[in-house]
Amino acid sequence: MFYGLSKFFKNILPKRLFYRALLIVAVPVIFLQILVTFVFFDSLWIKTNKGMTRALVSEINTFIEVYNDEIYKKDEITDLFSIYQDLNIEFVNDNNFDYKFDERWFSPIDRTLRRELKSKFGSGNFWFNTIIYKELIDIRIEFQSGYFKFLVPKDRVTSSSARIFALWITVPALIMVLISLIFLKNQTRPISNLAKAAERFGRGEEIEEFKPSGALEIRQAGYEFDKMRKRIIRHLNQRSEMLSGISHDLRTPLTRMKLQIAFIKDKEIVAKLTEDINEMEKMLNEYLQFTSSSYLEKDETFNLTELIKKIVIKYDNKNISTKFLTDIFIKGRKNLIQRCINNLIDNGIKYGDKVNIELIKKNTNLFIKIEDNGPGIPEKEYENVFKPFYKIDKGRADSKSSVGLGLSIASDIIRSHGGNIKLEKSSMNGLGVKIFLPV
Repeated sequence: MFYGLSKFFKNILPKRLFYRALLIVAVPVIFLQILVTFVFFDSLWIKTNKGMTRALVSEINTFIEVYNDEIYKKDEITDLFSIYQDLNIEFVNDNNFDYKFDERWFSPIDRTLRRELKSKFGSGNFWFNTIIYKELIDIRIEFQSGYFKFLVPKDRVTSSSARIFALWITVPALIMVLISLIFLKNQTRPISNLAKAAERFGRGEEIEEFKPSGALEIRQAGYEFDKMRKRIIRHLNQRSEMLSGISHDLRTPLTRMKLQIAFIKDKEIVAKLTEDINEMEKMLNEYLQFTSSSYLEKDETFNLTELIKKIVIKYDNKNISTKFLTDIFIKGRKNLIQRCINNLIDNGIKYGDKVNIELIKKNTNLFIKIEDNGPGIPEKEYENVFKPFYKIDKGRADSKSSVGLGLSIASDIIRSHGGNIKLEKSSMNGLGVKIFLPV
């Protein structure tokens, strides 16, 4: 039971911290407003209005009783009540006392007035209207051959303190909520900035000097994130520099080996040695490509369709087909996207005869499909081939040498752009690579 209730509240609660904090502040304020309003309305306002209405109806009843007494003069009685009781009284000599009620049933004033008039004069012997005049109430009481028309100020039946009280409880509440909004906004902004910085860093974007702000705990988290960011960048740079140095040191003896091979007369031996040296150079290039830092490149908006077309043209291969419906622009690191697509096309050409490239846009989603007709990869190896330096002993790896970094590099690039990459069987019974990128 408690688990279900807890799950229910988790589902209905806002997801963002700002709105949750606002809810914590707003709910008690609203609840207190409703409680105070109810108590005031029920205990003070209604009772006060009821007493004032009852007093007014008693005055009207007293006037009619005195007016009906033949001891007093009618005009004098009317003048006295008009002057001293603030009652504008008029007798209308009309036997047809039949008026449609314009009572507002949801109005507390109308409801109270109807109840008091009914208790004094009975049903069907009175009529009133509280909306025909702005500041007056029209009350009519049947009397002998006509009826009395009373024009009474509205403040005789309702207390003006209600509006004042409503302002006193509403305005401070609104001010408090406004102050809470400003305060919560200032408190949640540093958290949002920290989250955005972490997201950008996770995508491999360059982040300028991060300045933590906000409460002590938030600043501490910001300082720790900044130290972690600098430490990671330092390790990446050290790795790249180390491998660059190793590559440079290895290229020199490889170059000397190429020069020495030129003097060997046996062509068969020369061919084998040259193939080994070329493979070593290729491995060095792939290692450097894998460890090269992408934090130096900034995002830019570019035409992805045009970029893929240029990549395909450079291959000058008639077995590479493309399918583009329109130009699609995305924001990202252009060189990294180019490297990713190059790696995938290289794999397709290496292991198959035909490569198909398709670019599809659906709403805010972008899909890139690269398929080949090669031997493919066993489904159980789909996740493993994205690991750095991972090689499989079947299909593709049997006939061609591979360092095992192509798909790993492609996966890192796509994920750093907030996208996803997965493998599937192609329509040509080879390997299909499906890339998702947010636009």
